Amino acid sequence: MCGLAGIFHPDARAGIDAVLLRRMTTALAHRGPDGDGFHTEPGIGLGHRRLAVIDLAGGHQPMANEDGSVILVFNGEIYNFAALRPKLQALGHVFRSDHSDTETILHAWESWGPDCLQQLHGMFALALWDRNRGQLFLARDRLGKKPLYHAGTPDGGFVFGSEMATLTEVPALARRIFAPAVEDFLTWGYIPDPATIYAGIHRLPAAHWLLLQRCQPAVLRRYWQPPTTTRPRDEASAVADLTARLQAATAARLVADVPRGAFLSGGLDSSAVVATAARLRAAPLDTFTLGFEGAEDETPYAAMVSRHAAAVDMIEAARGQGRIFGEPFGAPSAVPTFSVCRLARRHAAVAMSGDGGDEVFAGYRRHRWHVLTEAVRRCLPAPVRHHAIGALARAWPKLDRAPCWLRAKHTLTELSLDATLDYLRTMTQVHQARRRALLAPGLLARLDGYDPTARWWNGGWLCRNI
Repeated sequence: MCGLAGIFHPDARAGIDAVLLRRMTTALAHRGPDGDGFHTEPGIGLGHRRLAVIDLAGGHQPMANEDGSVILVFNGEIYNFAALRPKLQALGHVFRSDHSDTETILHAWESWGPDCLQQLHGMFALALWDRNRGQLFLARDRLGKKPLYHAGTPDGGFVFGSEMATLTEVPALARRIFAPAVEDFLTWGYIPDPATIYAGIHRLPAAHWLLLQRCQPAVLRRYWQPPTTTRPRDEASAVADLTARLQAATAARLVADVPRGAFLSGGLDSSAVVATAARLRAAPLDTFTLGFEGAEDETPYAAMVSRHAAAVDMIEAARGQGRIFGEPFGAPSAVPTFSVCRLARRHAAVAMSGDGGDEVFAGYRRHRWHVLTEAVRRCLPAPVRHHAIGALARAWPKLDRAPCWLRAKHTLTELSLDATLDYLRTMTQVHQARRRALLAPGLLARLDGYDPTARWWNGGWLCRNI
């Protein structure tokens, strides 16, 4: 991964603090150990830390177009850059490099402007300055794999970067806790976009772009959302389609000018990725995993595919995680993931991973339970569920040590709710009464009746004022 940072000011005559820009970029050194680069001119400054993966000799950033009027810093990979190249050449673009996904973005912007994102397949966060148009363009990939934080400054300026650490280097930014974000974190275990733990600092949401132009209001747009149509499929065609898509996605991610590896937990998703990569590669693929003591250890399964395992001091590995995330993040896998990344870096610059397989294929118990309870709901009229079962749930004693068939309070509560609220309740980390008991009176007062579940009902999580 790479890292980017930047400073923008609406006054075209404003000078850029080069020392501050360097500090912001240095805060990302762990993301890009292979070098740094800077571009400054009145009103705009861009910084970059590079992890060289493609076009090792010619892919340095910031990268400019032919006449130097468009400057780009970019974190990620564009998997279809080779397919886009002849299309752009047919439009008259001349490429200076033979093998650069970064240069492809520059030419795509010149031809299509913000619509270039519809052409890009990959994972990315990018910042592009177009001097002729007087525009700063920020964008994030469809699923938000690459992060991008931003904030306005008291002097009317704008700062941004790949991690919270870049913005905490800016002295003018106040670090005031955003009370609803605390409530969100205790509810979900993370803080949904676009909020962060600090008031006034935001994340650009996944599948969104942000356009800043002098003397114009900022424009925030969503450019993609996942399709929700349902198509009947027979099993054979579905399996064939899935296999073809998995092979194409894996093949795209094997393109690199540096050694590649893969994380392997022994679960369905990472095993499928490694098995597919093995069929596509002539050379063996290094794989990496971590083991844990106890019944949940998956290394015996991982060992069926690979023998790469190592012992790690998890407490020691946890040090520094707070600085990297910059805000609360409750995923228990974060520390072991960081640890296995450190292990993998000894052998490979990039490692593929399987992530999201259980969500896509309903592999968790909560998914099966949700399907079961929804079948029960369809058999019961809404008044019966909301009133009769709800009343029974409220009256049912909480029995932690009784036989499981007597511990039905939680089940009855879920059945009394609509499907969406039921699932939200299932996913909640700390329920409301306990959350409120944990928060200090001053923080509670600042919540002003905020309900974390409301953002999911009214779509308010998609966009908030910049």
